[in-house]
Order: sequence, then C-alpha cells, then structure tokens
Amino acid sequence: MPIDQPDAQGFEALATANRLAIDPTDLSTYLGAATGLLQSWNVVEELYTEVAPVIPERTSRRPSEEENPLGAWYVTTEITGAAEGPLAGRRVAIKDNTAVAGIPMMNGSRTVEGYVPATDSTVVTRLLAAGATITGKSVCEDLCFSGGSHTSKSGPVRNPWDTTRSAGGSSSGSGALVASGEVDLAIGGDQGGSIRIPSAFCGTVGHKPTFGLVPYTGAFPIEQSIDHLGPIARTVADAALALNVLAGPDGLDPRQPDAVVPVDYLAALEEPATGLRIGVLTEGFGLANSEPEVDATVRDAIATLEGAGLVAEEVSIPWHRHGAAIWDVISVEGATSQMVEGNGYGMNWKGYYDPDLIAHYGRQWREDPNAFSETVKLVMLAGKHSLGTAYGRHYAMARALETSLREAYDEALATYDVLVLPTVPIRASVIPGPNAPVEEVLGRALEMVANTCPFDVTGHPACSVPAGLSDGLPVGLMIVGKLFDDATVLRVAQALETAVGGFPLPTTVRSNA
Repeated sequence: MPIDQPDAQGFEALATANRLAIDPTDLSTYLGAATGLLQSWNVVEELYTEVAPVIPERTSRRPSEEENPLGAWYVTTEITGAAEGPLAGRRVAIKDNTAVAGIPMMNGSRTVEGYVPATDSTVVTRLLAAGATITGKSVCEDLCFSGGSHTSKSGPVRNPWDTTRSAGGSSSGSGALVASGEVDLAIGGDQGGSIRIPSAFCGTVGHKPTFGLVPYTGAFPIEQSIDHLGPIARTVADAALALNVLAGPDGLDPRQPDAVVPVDYLAALEEPATGLRIGVLTEGFGLANSEPEVDATVRDAIATLEGAGLVAEEVSIPWHRHGAAIWDVISVEGATSQMVEGNGYGMNWKGYYDPDLIAHYGRQWREDPNAFSETVKLVMLAGKHSLGTAYGRHYAMARALETSLREAYDEALATYDVLVLPTVPIRASVIPGPNAPVEEVLGRALEMVANTCPFDVTGHPACSVPAGLSDGLPVGLMIVGKLFDDATVLRVAQALETAVGGFPLPTTVRSNA
C-alpha cells in the first residue's frame, strides 16, 4: 500500500501543529521536496513485498470454557517439531506475546487482536527443531503489563491451586498450564517479574535467564533493555533442558552479546551443590506488604538447603530497596516511548523488526486508545507526563543508577555463589471481580513486583522455585546468580528440589468459592 502523499492543506496544518514558522510562500517548496522524498518509501515497500514472508497455513481454535477451566489458553493448536531431539514428545505452550507463524496473537489486548504472524519467533524455531510440539498460545496480560492475572481482554486466568485466586502475571496462562499439568513446558516473558511471579503463585519453576542469553526476536517488546524470554517448567531439570535449547545468539536481537559461551545447563545439575555459598538478601524480607507466612516459608527452605550442605549467611544490600524505583522510571518512560509511541519496536537499533505487527498495533491503538488496560493507561499517563515535562531526564538518571544497583549485587556475588530471597512478598491474591474499582485493579496488578523487578534492570539470572506451601498456597523462593552463571542458579534450585523430594503440584483444580 503506497504511503499517503501530503496535500497543501494537510502540510500546512502539520507545520502549524509542530510550531514551524514557515513562510507561506516557502510551504509549496517544502511540499514539493517532501513529495519527492517520500517516493523512497514506496520503493522500499515494493522491494520488501518481494522478500516478505507468507503466512503459513496452520490451524488453531479457541477452546470452550469447559475445555479451558482456568482460562489459560488463548488458542490451541498442534504443531509438531522434528522427529527427534532433546524435547521430542514434550508439549509446550507459548506465551501469547511471542510469535507462532500462522497462529493468532493477541498479547492479551484488543489493540493487538486480529494479528497473525508470518514468521516464528526464534524461540519457537528452536523448540520445534528440538522436537517439541507446540500445543497452543497461553493467555498473557494486556500488553504484558501486570503481575496479576486479571487484565487480559480474554478474561482472567485462574490459579489451579485455588481458582478464586490469581495465577500471577504477565505469563499467567503459561504458569497455570504448567502447574495444572496440561503442558510439560511453557515459554514466559519477563520485564518486571513475569516469569517468576506466576511461578511463585502457581508453584512451578520459572527461570528468567541472564539478559541477552535467550533471543527475544519475534516477541512483542515492552522496553528493549528489560525484555527477557525464558522457560516455565515443573522441574528444575526440565527448565535446564529447555534453556539448553533456547540459549544463544541469533544475530537478530540487539539485546544479545555477539557471543555466548555454550553451557550444558542440564549436565551442570550433575555437579553437587554442596559447599556453595548462599547470601540471604536481608532487604528482600519484611517489605511493607510482606506476609509473615511467606518470609517464614522461604527461611524454612533456606534451612533445608543448609541441611543439604550449602552454606547460608545473611547479607545486606541496601540498594535492593531502591531497585523498584529505578525500574519504575525505566519501565514507564521506556515503555511509553517504545511500546506505545514506538508501536512496540521503537527505532534506532539494528535487528529484526516486524512491519506488519507495527502497522497493525499502531493503527488499532490509535483508533481506540481506551482499549488499553488500566495498567497500560497508568503507564501512558505517567510516562507522557514525565517525558513531556522533564524530557527523559529521569530515564537518563535511572540508567546511570542502574550501574550502582548492578554493582551492589555483584559485590555481594563476589562473596556468595547466589543470593536468595522471597520471589514475591505475598501468596496469590484474590482475582478482582469484573466490576472492581480501578484502585483494586491497579493494586492487584502491581503489588508483588518489588523483589523481582530489580533483576530485570540489572539482568542477573533469577529463578523462582517452590519454597513450600502455606495454607495450601505456593510460596516462591528466588535464586539470583552472577551474570551468565545461570548454571549455578539452577544447581541451587536442583539442590532444594532434591532435598524436599520434588516440588508439590496441585492434584486437582479446586475452588474455595
């Protein structure tokens, strides 16, 4: 479709709106020059049409409520991968912010609904090459901006331990489907804790890899510097196996270093964790909204690790309590610029862009901005205010403080092999009702991120594993490691899983309603 050509009236209005004091006699000169310049846009479109991918013929369907009691599936499908491979026979759900060619993608939002990708994301390509079967797209929160599971426009995702409660977000469907046993593995995305929060609430293993370890290519971006993809699994071994398949550069993602030293994460689990040093991050406990039961369950899990031969000591990192504020500025101003105004992808970086998604989403959100969820509206309002009055000054400050935050963790990690703390300060909260006030909707979406979001800023690997149950609800323990030392994080996770004889999973989907 050729780009619209400007006319004299529209060009004059554009100049006036942008306060360009162009003499009317010069306006026609600018118009003629711009009209000629814009022919290059048409040339680029003609050239791209010759190389653009064609949407493959794959089938999917929306499951019925009876087939989808947790509300965790967006669509189901059956895409078989290679006949052999490390994931042969494994059934995998893909978070619906991540492209599966020929399968509808909504990203939880009316602003994306109707889009069908033409190409697989890198992680999907790698899963299929490893023999996995893609069984569907798991529901995620509206544009992935919620730690609760109540903002997706397809409806809330329910926790399999108690269907009145949140499954956590934004990878809500992925966490619920793995916990309920409907799939063996799932892909999650994490910008503020969105792999680890559903894992803590649902009692699964959720690993946020080191920033850049797993390519984000083909997933809907929020803010390039905090975007992560990673596995959600029932066991540490399955998470390690999935990471073996997913990790490594693809040459298309600017988040990734040029080279990543290959690590066999599954083989690393065979190395005993005995003697590893654990720093118990003091500031991760006793938050303003921490439930005493959560802190106590996590400390019991740490004692179990000590009983398994690991050494645990308290370590204070005061900068941890500043991490959420730094993340607030980066995520809000960054997402306003990239996810909203930049139509997901933004500009000024080399790598893979999806022109069809950019156009589809950019058009739809501008046609009806009110279709955004309450959380995205909050981000948009706060971000536009701060960018419009301080012009990104605080974003620049937060980026400078990121170094201090990262160095504070690194200093502790020079003494300890890993840091541990509660993944989230609370257990799964009750899902807001359909007519809940905005205050409740926002509160339930953001109440749990204080411990998770700092590590999206610094990029350290962080894995949530079940610490135990409290009043029948899972509690998550988060293990944080040195940059690109995901293997040690998983070794400590495996030590806990082995010591407790396997992590619990819900035997039936139950409701306390």
